[in-house]
Amino acid sequence: LTGNEAWAQISDINAAINKAGRQRMLSQRIAKAYFQIGQKIDVDRSRKVLDSSIATFDRQLVELKSYAPSPEIKDVYLSLEKSWLAYKDLLIGAAPSLENGRKVLLISEEVLALAQQGTVLLEKRSGTATGRLVNISGRQRMLSQRMAKFYQAAAWGIADEKAASNLDRARRDF
Repeated sequence: LTGNEAWAQISDINAAINKAGRQRMLSQRIAKAYFQIGQKIDVDRSRKVLDSSIATFDRQLVELKSYAPSPEIKDVYLSLEKSWLAYKDLLIGAAPSLENGRKVLLISEEVLALAQQGTVLLEKRSGTATGRLVNISGRQRMLSQRMAKFYQAAAWGIADEKAASNLDRARRDF
């Protein structure tokens, strides 16, 4: 894609906020699907979810980097790209393992934090009630996947000491 093609994918700031918010959700859905594959839960479907989520995250990251309306927002997406590449390295090329599952749990939090930062900056830039509502609805999508991620991590036995409190917080926030 050239910059112009990617730009055409995001028509306005609210579309950017929606895609940025979807990145948050995908960071969590990806980990959840990885944990399900590791536990042999509905493997074919979980693999499809994982693969399509990775592809969507990749595509939207290119679009968001191209759209970035300020140097600060662009820098967040460049940082997100670095974390994303490390995350993707864990997800692709080897069957899920408990060791990598623990790493996936950690890096999914890093990717989420950067995706959140980008979304908040875009919402702030919009300065509108619509932008705020788009962010909130995207946050709800993320929280539903976040709860499922922590549940699957606990079920697989890879949850760290923070996972239970993070699950409770996600439930309350939802």
